[in-house]
Parts: sequence; C-alpha cells; structure tokens
Amino acid sequence: MSSKVPHITLNNGITIPQLGLGVWQAQDGDEVEQAVTAAISAGYRSFDTAAVYGNEAGVGQAIAKSSVDRKELFITSKVWNSDQGYESTMKAFDHSLKLLGLDYIDMYLIHWPMPKTAKYLETWKAMEELYNAGKIKAIGVCNFQIPHLQNLIRHAKVLPVLNQIELHPYFPQQKLRQFCKDNGIAIESWSPIGGSGGAGARASAEIPLLLQPDLVSIGKTYGKTPAQIVIRWHLQHDLIVIPKSVHEDRIKENIDVFDFHLSVHDMESIDALETGVRGGPNPDEFEINVKTSLIQRLHKIFKKIKF
Repeated sequence: MSSKVPHITLNNGITIPQLGLGVWQAQDGDEVEQAVTAAISAGYRSFDTAAVYGNEAGVGQAIAKSSVDRKELFITSKVWNSDQGYESTMKAFDHSLKLLGLDYIDMYLIHWPMPKTAKYLETWKAMEELYNAGKIKAIGVCNFQIPHLQNLIRHAKVLPVLNQIELHPYFPQQKLRQFCKDNGIAIESWSPIGGSGGAGARASAEIPLLLQPDLVSIGKTYGKTPAQIVIRWHLQHDLIVIPKSVHEDRIKENIDVFDFHLSVHDMESIDALETGVRGGPNPDEFEINVKTSLIQRLHKIFKKIKF
C-alpha cells in the first residue's frame, strides 16, 4: 500500500511524514517487528524509536525485511541522557546505527535537555558533526523548553529542525509552539492522544481524554473514533504526530484520518479541553542519567502512561 500521509518540510529542506508510528514500550523482537511491518503495510513511512527504548534492533529487522525502498522511510532515534557529551554521543550514535542496520539515520534527537547536567551543547556539537558528515539527515531535540532552545540557538551552528514534546488537547503547549514556529522549528507530538492510560487526565484529575464527551460526540458526527478525532486535530494544527500502538487494528485506525476534515467549530471545541497540566515529567526537573535498569526506571515513572 502506498502512503497517503502528507509531508512537512523541515528548516533544512528535508521532508518528514506528518504521521508516524511511535514504538515506546514495544518489546524488542517479534512485537516491535510485527508492529512496524503492520504499519508499513498500512501506509506508515515514519518510525520513531530511541536508544533507551531497547528496540532499535527490532525496528531495523522490520525495515530490512520490508520491500519498501529505504529512501521512502524516515527513521528517528534519540541519544539518551547518560550518553550526552561529545565523545559519548558519537559512540551512542554509532551503536544505534549498528542496531538499526542502517547507513544513515533520518533524524537524531537529544532525548531530554537535563539542564542541571548541562551537556546538551556538547551533545549538539557532536550531532552537528554527524549531520555535516551525512550520517544524519536532520537533527533536533525532545522536551526542550523555551530557555533550553534559546541557549541552544545562541551556540548552535545548525538550527534544530524539530522539537518533540508532550502535546495533546489537555496540554497543547501553545506558548512553546509559537516560539518554535517563530524560529522555524517544527513540533512533533508525543503522547498525542493523551496516552491510553490518560496522561493528561491523570495529571489534571480529568476523565481520560478519549472518553471526553465532546470528543465522543464529534467522532459520531464524522463516523470516527475519539482517537482519530484527536489525531486529526494534531494534523490540522500542522503538528507532526506519532501515536504508539503494537496492535494492528489500532495501527490501521490511527492512519485512517485523511478522508475527513474537522470544522473550525470542532477544532475550537477540542482546543477548549486544555487543562494546562502536563502528564509526563517536567523537562526542567527530569535528570535521569544512568543506564542501569533504565527501562525499569522509566516504566515506574510512566507506569500510568502508555504511549
């Protein structure tokens, strides 16, 4: 199946599919391989993994087995906190590239700013060199707030193309989005439908996002599920969105969002669901920088959030 997903042009001229598959919490091996394979068959061409997810090898296996031309695929990975710094970033990138079995990675991101550790400028220098060497097609960041971005921009020779942040109707991050727009930095939403555990709901004492009566009602109008309505909301706000699933039916459902268009009124109704409270960690405080039992530690932190 050919992909019907539109592309967004990043500030360096590279294009990225506006909708992709996130593989956080997908187990390495059969589970993540089957999820990526199902997604490719459904029309996905963008896949978001990370060193700390522990499933880069499985993603790579699925890519290797696919009949889709590598140039049609957009693969993202991320340098983990404990690997920040110039030399360690270089080594971490090489390890990710080897696990993925690729000649290059389309986009490489700094996973968290860790402002107290303050190594992201060294990390960025290494990423700029890898970018200039053609080993990465685009470089960006995750979870950077405005002060982190301002500092990075002051020192960077290459402007980040993208900032991947927690973003859903409960927590739309409008001020950060405007800053990024003003500086030519695209936004990619993680936990885009609030997490199946209701990330925004958990934090704000609201009901789970996908059970919101307004979303259920809007969905009935278009013959779509609340998840599809929220994904469409992201797309119409010009956001890049990477919903996570390992279930083939949901993977297919999440990409079936290009045959309808939300009205201005419906978009405004969804905008009005904002609580202003994040569901995940605060980037100004999140400082985990060790490798020991990383997945267990992260699962404990995110135990009520399933991206």
